[in-house]
Amino acid sequence: MEKINLMKSTFYKEKEIKRKLCDFILDTEILSMNKYVKQFENDFSKWQQTDNSVMYNSGSSANLALIQSLLNLNRLKKGDNVGISAITWATNFMPLIQLGLNPVPVDIKTTTLNIHSNNLEATLKEHKLDALFLTHLLGFCGDMDNIKDICDDRKILLLEDTCESIGSYYKSKYPKLGNWGLASTFSTYVGHHISTIEGGMVCTKDEELSNMLKMVRAHGWSRDIDHKAERRLKVDNKVDDFNNKYTFYALGYNLRPTEISGFIGIEQLKYIDEIINKREDNFRNFLYNSKRNGMNEYIIVDYMDKVSNFAFPITTKNKEYRDRIDKYVETRPIVGGNVVKQPVFKKYNKYNIQCPNADYVANNGFYIPNNPELTKEEVKRMCALLRNEDIQ
Repeated sequence: MEKINLMKSTFYKEKEIKRKLCDFILDTEILSMNKYVKQFENDFSKWQQTDNSVMYNSGSSANLALIQSLLNLNRLKKGDNVGISAITWATNFMPLIQLGLNPVPVDIKTTTLNIHSNNLEATLKEHKLDALFLTHLLGFCGDMDNIKDICDDRKILLLEDTCESIGSYYKSKYPKLGNWGLASTFSTYVGHHISTIEGGMVCTKDEELSNMLKMVRAHGWSRDIDHKAERRLKVDNKVDDFNNKYTFYALGYNLRPTEISGFIGIEQLKYIDEIINKREDNFRNFLYNSKRNGMNEYIIVDYMDKVSNFAFPITTKNKEYRDRIDKYVETRPIVGGNVVKQPVFKKYNKYNIQCPNADYVANNGFYIPNNPELTKEEVKRMCALLRNEDIQ
């Protein structure tokens, strides 16, 4: 019996989009960042219900650019403490370390895998936070209304890593994840909800931050920002029109995407709601069957209105059960496990913080596939495995 893999293709509707992509490459004169990237940014903003979206060559670059932009604007300063989710990916905390900030792990709730307000309050009793860069893990989230209230009251910058949760809603009367804080990051890497092969996005309603994000993306140049902001920079720095295009106003990098990524993104966005709905249907099916197995400590997300699930998590102390599932289905640890235990993080864990809930999930948890291309037969087999039944 063929093993069910975490992903099946480079992007959704791969054959169809590859044919379009061939024609696009043959017919398009400029393949470096240009009008298709801008169109994808505009389309994404409309779908995400935000004002500004800035595309990058990866979700990791999006995280790096966001932190650098906040430093450039003096909204963060070197040495500031930034709270992070104890279970996340390395590229959430690495930019903080690389840019001279202190990552402060915040423990998670084992039943949701995410930071909740009580976790945040416990951390704040011990450590002052200047920002909270939380991760919405696997399509889930914590009690975002309470978290936002705490951040607003304490003047903590709230940032969201939404790379695994595009399209999830905390509650129907509240906005999509990614619209709660000052800014949010997204990934369009292979295997994520929508794929541009490599790619990422930062979304914000803050115009000043949006302009800085564009400058950081391209060497600190001003050529991609709005005309009013560019004029102010030229006047303040006494730069004439001739030299402006080659004047560097802020610390930046080359994190630009290509037109190929922009084109694929435009095509993928046509299917995003279909993709999310299929992932949620699979998730609800998996959750129902998981609850019928007494060994599983199933996920609890009743407070969420829509779950755009990235992969289905299982926490169990029964190692034989995990090994049995792995015979039939590709499994992985839950994201990066407890970041506190990562070798690179140990070198920079300034406060020596321990996160027992994250430890528990890292030691007893794993995840199995959820993608929109799973067949009905594959879903049926996976549900049987979740019930710990024999499969054909």
